Amino acid sequence: MGKSRRNRGSGQKQRSDPMAGKKDKPVKPPTDPELAALREKSVLPVLRDLQSADPKRRTAAAAAVAHVVARDERCRKLLLRERVVGVLLGETLTDSSLEGRAAGWQILRTLAAEEGPDFCVHLYRVDVVTAVQHAAKKITEALTSSSTPFGKTSKAEQNFVWTIAEALTPIITGLAEASDEAFDAIVRNADITSFLLTLLSADFAPASVLENALLCMSTLSEDNLQFVEAILADEATKSYERLQSFQKEGGYKAVLACSILHNVFAVMEWHDQNPGKDGASDAVLVPTLSQSLEQAQSNGNMPNGHGSSSPADILRLALQILASIGTTLQESLEKGNKEEWGGIEDKDDAMDADVDAGSDDDEERLSEKGEPADDDDEMGDGEMEADMEMVTAADDYPDEASRVDDLPTLRELLHRAMPQVLMIIARTTGDDEASLSIRSRAFATLNNVSWTVSCMDFGEGQNAAILRAWSPVARTIWRGAVAPVLASDTSDVGLATVVTSLAWAVARTLHYTTGDHAFSLSGGGEHEKFMSLYHASKNLRAAEQEEEEDPFQSLGVKCVGVLGQLALDPGAPLELNREVGVFLLTQVLAGLPVDTPPADAVEALNQLFDIYGDESKACDREVFWRDDFLRHLEEVLPKFRAAVKTVDKRRSAELRQRADETLMNLTRFIQYKQKHRP
Repeated sequence: MGKSRRNRGSGQKQRSDPMAGKKDKPVKPPTDPELAALREKSVLPVLRDLQSADPKRRTAAAAAVAHVVARDERCRKLLLRERVVGVLLGETLTDSSLEGRAAGWQILRTLAAEEGPDFCVHLYRVDVVTAVQHAAKKITEALTSSSTPFGKTSKAEQNFVWTIAEALTPIITGLAEASDEAFDAIVRNADITSFLLTLLSADFAPASVLENALLCMSTLSEDNLQFVEAILADEATKSYERLQSFQKEGGYKAVLACSILHNVFAVMEWHDQNPGKDGASDAVLVPTLSQSLEQAQSNGNMPNGHGSSSPADILRLALQILASIGTTLQESLEKGNKEEWGGIEDKDDAMDADVDAGSDDDEERLSEKGEPADDDDEMGDGEMEADMEMVTAADDYPDEASRVDDLPTLRELLHRAMPQVLMIIARTTGDDEASLSIRSRAFATLNNVSWTVSCMDFGEGQNAAILRAWSPVARTIWRGAVAPVLASDTSDVGLATVVTSLAWAVARTLHYTTGDHAFSLSGGGEHEKFMSLYHASKNLRAAEQEEEEDPFQSLGVKCVGVLGQLALDPGAPLELNREVGVFLLTQVLAGLPVDTPPADAVEALNQLFDIYGDESKACDREVFWRDDFLRHLEEVLPKFRAAVKTVDKRRSAELRQRADETLMNLTRFIQYKQKHRP
């Protein structure tokens, strides 16, 4: 199950320095007459003023450049051609005028935001970290000076200091996210760390400055022991205690604090079985994040702005943290005392949740539709509210409650977070970028939590209280999130992939939900829609399949996984079991060795082993033997063997290993069935 985390490139994998070898060469004017005229009229004069001997002209020029790079892309590109970065680093950022230096940092901030990671790599290579360190140290001294208290300086000077601070933090963030080399250099820099911790403790810091600092710290604290230890060891400004205080205040600042605290807990391995300071674990963050989701939804049209504290930004960040908590929870359960609560099942990597599925940039479309929409699959507002009451209701089995209370993070996720996430999915229906981003992260959160629960051991009545708590949530997820997407016959590949992964996780617990908390499908023919979706997935472009890093994360494999779990006895009717078994044999495995990808075949065979491996189940006699599945498997064996041989051990080591194991199991399974004919 992948962690929802930011991407950080490697310095070695970035393109070469775009300015390398060009420092001393004269800049050629652009060949386009319009650009050449713009260069002469607007760019060269302001660059000359930026290097003027007159301080006032330098300051005015810096302000003009800061304005133009933010508003005019053509001028920004021309300024970069004229090597404005060298002028900024060599002159503007060392100007005697505080106002000029503030404008210079604003220019770099805008350039970093507009030009992206490659530009940030270039900044690192021209040693912008030294300039950042110097500026950060100056700001720390200004904010903490005892001889000249910051509050007694002029308002203009205070504003310029805050302007520089507000520009430095996103530059630091951009550098850290651009390459591992830059990230390490920043985290090792004591002056930069001190600067960030000082901003955290400054009660008089403007909200925008503090929010930028918290965002920067969230990036630096992720999977980084050195920065996390600096936060915990900070006795001067009590950074850890400040974060705890922010977390309780609500709003965007609280969500940002939760992001950093979650990183601290993950790095320090503070979890339910090993709590940290004052019992700290992710369980204390979930109520804050859930409340933030509820408040953001109540603010009318959620994607209503691009401000730092817009409801859309709060929703996106809170959902991202909850998705990461869902993943971290499974990791902590694996490390915890398995004897105490029953342990978790071993699972194949193919069952990992794909939190990146349904990303904002995925615009691919499926060319084949599923079955007609069934209105019965849709949940109205009344049904959703009723299901929410069932999910959040008090435990009806108090004698078993302690088993759930042993996992407070899971308890908080199920009873507080999941209802809010499901409401977000039900209410966020727009096709604009903000809505798609929010919906994608909401599905990722459901996905990660569902996979964590699905990997628990519910066999022989183990973790019965957890199953009771999970069952109403699972029903609501299926009815409120999975079924509506299937009924809509979505053509969005990203959405289809993440919903199929979610359905797989939920389906893995279906056959355990018997008796008074039994789970049944909504009657919308979901298994047929997953069959149709599997066929549609085969029409994806070959290039898309080649770009898939893990073949077991493909949409086809996930469709096969869902179908196999839906067919498991005793939860599945015999007719559904038969339909799925026939589909896996005749529509998936029959395409070997050419038309069916090896990963699809591996998953299909493993599902068949699980479905028909127990002779005591009704489906063994009534389906496997009555429909002569053994003969089909015997025919599949040489085809699958041929497909396995096509997998390159060096390029696809995991796929080849798992295919070899499945081939061996298929041989044994056939031999066993041959000896045990009814």
